[in-house]
Amino acid sequence: MPRFFVVAGATGRTGKAIAASLLARGHRVRAIVHREGSGDELRAHGAEVIVASLGDERALDRALAGAAGFYALLPEEPAVADFHAHRRRMADAMAKAVRQARVPHVVFLSALAAALAEGNGPASDLHYAEAALRATRGTLTILRSSYFLDNVLGAADLAQREGIYTNFFASADTPLPTVATRDVGLIAARSLLEPPPASEIVDVIGPAYSVRDFAAHLSRALGTPVQVVDIPPAAHVATLTRAGIPPAFAEILAEMFACLASGRVSPQGDRVERGTTELDSVLATQPASRRAGPPQRGS
Repeated sequence: MPRFFVVAGATGRTGKAIAASLLARGHRVRAIVHREGSGDELRAHGAEVIVASLGDERALDRALAGAAGFYALLPEEPAVADFHAHRRRMADAMAKAVRQARVPHVVFLSALAAALAEGNGPASDLHYAEAALRATRGTLTILRSSYFLDNVLGAADLAQREGIYTNFFASADTPLPTVATRDVGLIAARSLLEPPPASEIVDVIGPAYSVRDFAAHLSRALGTPVQVVDIPPAAHVATLTRAGIPPAFAEILAEMFACLASGRVSPQGDRVERGTTELDSVLATQPASRRAGPPQRGS
């Protein structure tokens, strides 16, 4: 029997994959998008589209009414005045709306670093959101994702223009757990359709690559030599700022890289879901040469 699901961030990489998967199976989807017009493609495929902020409790109340499940996330908005406070207000609004609508099952996109409460950059807000959603008393599936393979696309413009791949991690040669956003989306859709008997934390992990692997694969995709340039911790903030990252958010990202370098981040979930998409597939399905973006983000 068709069910009704709400998908936040439905035009993003994970949200789009979730909405497409649910619609293909004949289920109803209410897509929450941030801007008018951005959900036109989803609407054309049968989704109901609502333009709303995830911090707007009243809009969320309306969006979640009658839902069998809700895919939730915390978007990053680097330019806001207080990054952490802004995201925690969104977390509180989502948790309150989930409780008000009595949504039976929430799937929340988190990260491996969210196992830590603080000192972990953007993931500290994910830790906060996990706790807020857990307190709603419904069933909660937390997907703690590895580093997104798709982030490599954000380095393509610099790699093509200057032939370099900037490395903010402790080592360019140590393999990192990664996962493609498409795999995360498919795992999230399956989680919505097959709720667990009790709340759980799922570590989402795919193939392992080093930063040097990222550069080599990107070099082949672009058809140009790409050299890894290591950025020492003392230069993280300045380098990120020069790349166009707002200074306050650059500090938060630098904290994240320091946390990852400390060795404190590891899979700690109840079980593991494996992504199978390889980096070359990600680079082949999206035109890397046209994708520009900020330096790599960690999980």
